[in-house]
Amino acid sequence: MPSRRSLRRPAAVGAVAAAALAGGLITATQSATAAGTRIHDIQGSTRISPLAGKQVSDVPGTVTAVRSFGSARGFWVQDPHPDSDDATSEAVFVFTGKETPKVDVGNAVTVSGTVSEYYPGGKDAGLQSVTEITDATWKVADAKAPLPAAFKLNPASVPGRYAPDGGGRSIESLKLRPASYALDRYESLEGMRVSVTDSPVVGATSKYHDLWVTAEPGHHRTARGGTYYGSYADPNGGRVKVQSLIPFSQQPFPVADVGERLTGTTAGPLDYDNFGGYTLQATELGKATGHGPAQETTRKQQAGQLAVATYNVENLSPATPQAKFDRLAKALVHNLSAPDVVALEEVQDDSGPTDDGTVTAGATLKKLTDAIKAAGGPAYEWRQIDPQNDQDGGQPGGNIRTAFLFNPERVTFTDVKGGDATTPVKVVDDHGKAGLSASPGRIAPTDQAWKTSRKPLVGEFALRSRSDSRVFVIANHFNSKGGDQGLDSRFQPPARSSETQRTAQAKLVNTFVKDLLAKDPKAEVVVAGDLNDYQFSPALKNLTAGGVLTDLVDRLPKAERYGYVYQGNSQVLDHILTTRALTRADYDIVHLNAEYADQASDHDPQVLRIRP
Repeated sequence: MPSRRSLRRPAAVGAVAAAALAGGLITATQSATAAGTRIHDIQGSTRISPLAGKQVSDVPGTVTAVRSFGSARGFWVQDPHPDSDDATSEAVFVFTGKETPKVDVGNAVTVSGTVSEYYPGGKDAGLQSVTEITDATWKVADAKAPLPAAFKLNPASVPGRYAPDGGGRSIESLKLRPASYALDRYESLEGMRVSVTDSPVVGATSKYHDLWVTAEPGHHRTARGGTYYGSYADPNGGRVKVQSLIPFSQQPFPVADVGERLTGTTAGPLDYDNFGGYTLQATELGKATGHGPAQETTRKQQAGQLAVATYNVENLSPATPQAKFDRLAKALVHNLSAPDVVALEEVQDDSGPTDDGTVTAGATLKKLTDAIKAAGGPAYEWRQIDPQNDQDGGQPGGNIRTAFLFNPERVTFTDVKGGDATTPVKVVDDHGKAGLSASPGRIAPTDQAWKTSRKPLVGEFALRSRSDSRVFVIANHFNSKGGDQGLDSRFQPPARSSETQRTAQAKLVNTFVKDLLAKDPKAEVVVAGDLNDYQFSPALKNLTAGGVLTDLVDRLPKAERYGYVYQGNSQVLDHILTTRALTRADYDIVHLNAEYADQASDHDPQVLRIRP
């Protein structure tokens, strides 16, 4: 049952330890710049060990857990006799690489080796380090010593504030203040036995056999049992990732959705990795009980309403299993009640991730629309523009793009020739109203803001029952958050470098909408898609600048403002925005993916119903 961290960790077992392991006899080396050292001396009161790079000898403690799989094997050892300093952890991980340590839980040992600081993902990733003992040897003094009691993570022990403010610089040198900051609390417990009890699941079980719980059940709860992420100031410090050290043959890892609970006690050493930060490595695992809320279904649009949806279909291509097409189709037909227009994101080309120069997506879209018809839905048509090969980011070779589906029985699409991968669409005068130089067209596709990112697709639609209606829909997929420092970074506040490009993208879309409104102040415009950013972000502030667009998520109750769950935070990445002319808007985020272990996509779709 390898974890992602254990599969990507370089081995570093010293020759002395390796030989001792092979012979089945462990003897401690006597080096001695730090003989008589205790674990709290190694950990120190900051994030970096004061003994990093030094040899230590005969460090006493009790083995509390063993990782016997993967390439990051080793064991955690904890001193049963702590000091009086709350900032110093009393446990440390003894790293043995690919060698399974010959040691058992409950062994009282003395350990000798080199103190090191390991940065998951590499030091440049910006994350915190894990203090370890490497090139280790050890002696067993007692085979059956009692385990130290687990520290209870709960609202009383996890501070409300998340991290000290380092002005964007590293906080490694700051003395830990575990009573003041959640991030400091966890660091002060690094390697120690911790526990959670009857904890709400706030991040569903992933394919990597992990899930997220919260130690603060009452903090920022969503309407469906998750944890709402509503500002940079509060990343919800009670979130903790849970993995298991228990062989799956003995106890399978629980498969749980957001809204369930991990009942009983879950306990084990507190680890840290580059896939979510602080992680409870369970040696005692609670049971998933209850059930998450049912998938939602939105209502059908009325006769005079236009229903516009957005749905990130997550790397869809002909190579995608048919079962996913069928699930997406069922959701579009039944859960979304067959919207009139659908803005799709992450539609791949016809060869999928094979990087062979293919840029067309007709086979992908045909397979989806065929599945929709088979599910009892309308015979959707589509419009899209093939990108230049390997210029729009996403999965290498996939050439993801945005695309429109529309139901020709209810709406018409105004086709205007001239749109291609590099020609920018312009706003033109059309008998005194705003029109498009190309439909579909792409907004400023050669601008640097769209480098290795998807270009917005603009199209003009009209209800068949209202031939005078004219609605401009802009499908978007802004650049990803790749490269940003994590919430748990050692740099606080963390840098969000990707924000710069999204802000530039937002300004371009905002300018295009302003051009439409300059031609026609009553222009009806819907901006929809995966904007990869929050409603409180600089990108959204620039997109709505001048009051030209309203972000409809802000009209929902706070506990309902999410459609994506990442590391236990329920958050907003997908948006639908409208101009002032579309004030009679009925907006719904349809929760059917993000909170579930079994997903057709990692995003929830959204639907807007308007009367043009």
